[in-house]
Amino acid sequence: METVKSVSDISSDDSPGRNQLNLKLNYESINRIGMDPQSVTRSIRLFVDGEIVTFMQSEGEKIEVRVKAQSNDLAGIDELLSQSITTPSGEQVALRELVHIETGRSRESIRHYNFRRTITLEADIDREKINEVQINNLIKDEWGKIKIDHPNVSLDFSGALDDIQESLDAMLLLFLFGISLIYLLIGTQFKSYFQPLMILVTVPLAFIGVVIGLIITQNPLSLYTMYGIVALTGISVNSAIVLIDAANTRRKAGMNSVHSIFFAARRRVVPILITSFTTIAGLLSLALGLGGNSLLWGPVASAIMWGLAVSTLMTLFVIPLLYKTFSR
Repeated sequence: METVKSVSDISSDDSPGRNQLNLKLNYESINRIGMDPQSVTRSIRLFVDGEIVTFMQSEGEKIEVRVKAQSNDLAGIDELLSQSITTPSGEQVALRELVHIETGRSRESIRHYNFRRTITLEADIDREKINEVQINNLIKDEWGKIKIDHPNVSLDFSGALDDIQESLDAMLLLFLFGISLIYLLIGTQFKSYFQPLMILVTVPLAFIGVVIGLIITQNPLSLYTMYGIVALTGISVNSAIVLIDAANTRRKAGMNSVHSIFFAARRRVVPILITSFTTIAGLLSLALGLGGNSLLWGPVASAIMWGLAVSTLMTLFVIPLLYKTFSR
């Protein structure tokens, strides 16, 4: 990450702590003198911290009763390693002969996630040059090159990318729920299984408008643009509902499917255009940032405006063709 110029303020919680002494049992020496490794471990504990053998209650407080080896204050590591341990044969053996000694720096804190030790790495990025998805993909690519050398290490991506993924999952669920609810409402009103599907064709038409708008405005497909797309789902179907409802009314009056849909298109084109364009006019200033650019609501308004404009115009051509083709 340090080689990427768009990344700055890299930090982690893997900070060094105080000096520490690691003692590992020398099983060869312990077995040679006939001692139990557990007794050596217990002796070391008695030399340093002692061992809790019981508890007492005093004035409502729990007090630990700790047994510790009787020795002079240990001024340093050499004094600890010089402490004698009695073998089963009665001989005295220095602790240094029964352990392997390692010195080093401890960690300031040891954190765990799902019972595994973790190190959290954080950094800031220049969003004008790179975004969260790109930098995480870059990390994944570099990690794939060295992953085989670290079999016990795995990466877990969180932070902004995790929030984005959760938002996308939630939006997909809301989008499917909205589509299902629209289908049920229209199907109940029109008493038809197929006509709601014809009306929902306007949803992908609106998506086409959003793509055209992103290309023209050179805006990225951001999370807030996705919010606008979800909101556009319920707006884009209005023109098709008005058109098909007018056509069904004329068919009940005795017209055939061709005459009824063209009559409906001719009679409803002005109300449809006025309704859509007044909505677009209301969003225009926010989408263009005439009163100041808004990173939150600007992409939402732009997505709704472009999607509604294209879906409205295409609805006047696509829906009559579908109605004529599939209505008998």
